[in-house]
Amino acid sequence: MVEGSNTRTETKKLSQEQLQREYDYILAQKLLKSMLENHLISEDEFHKITALNRKTFSPNLAELMP
Repeated sequence: MVEGSNTRTETKKLSQEQLQREYDYILAQKLLKSMLENHLISEDEFHKITALNRKTFSPNLAELMP
């Protein structure tokens, strides 16, 4: 902690299972984005599947990801 500062940086450790979910989510989204860019799915489908991926993988960092 910095002298004169009341803020603390807390570090949360992710379990192996949580890390795997994060990785699986990133891979799924990468594939999904590729499908969108190749016009295999619509933008609406992209957003719907993204929402499903967030429910399925429950990534902790999803809020930070576009």
